[in-house]
Amino acid sequence: MVAASIRVGYDRLVKAPQLEEILQLDVEERLRIVQLIWDSIAAAPAAVPLTSSERAELDRRIAEDDADPDDVVSWQEAKALIKQPR
Repeated sequence: MVAASIRVGYDRLVKAPQLEEILQLDVEERLRIVQLIWDSIAAAPAAVPLTSSERAELDRRIAEDDADPDDVVSWQEAKALIKQPR
């Protein structure tokens, strides 16, 4: 059922006359369009509901943070950890 609705959406997009024009744009311009689309989705988070497993994971992380709010890493420490060679 989900696959069918995805396919219908894809078919509708592929038939859109603007798609061919978009695909002719250079990568930078297409990425800008993707960013604009993503920003429009992010602006309406309620339109993209969480799955029950995503909600459970967020609840678990919130509870973990509430249990030990001092167990944090500063942004500077996080950047240093990321930059460390493995």
